[in-house]
Amino acid sequence: MTASGATGKRHSVECVREAEETVEQLRAALRGAGITLPSLRLDPVTVGREAPCPLVELGRCSVETAARLAVVLPPGREEVPG
Repeated sequence: MTASGATGKRHSVECVREAEETVEQLRAALRGAGITLPSLRLDPVTVGREAPCPLVELGRCSVETAARLAVVLPPGREEVPG
């Protein structure tokens, strides 16, 4: 493996690890608000690519869960911190 190939693989591993941590943080935040998204996970297709760029799959939820999300999410927030 070339040096750039090793760097790319390390970057890919870090991207997947960061995405997994983000999903767990989101799951914990939702749990704290009393909300469960049963299908919350990393999209396996995007993780399985040669150069993974993971997407988070939020999945489907009931109307009740969607209403609870609408209540706990702050209104009018257009910018994501960080």
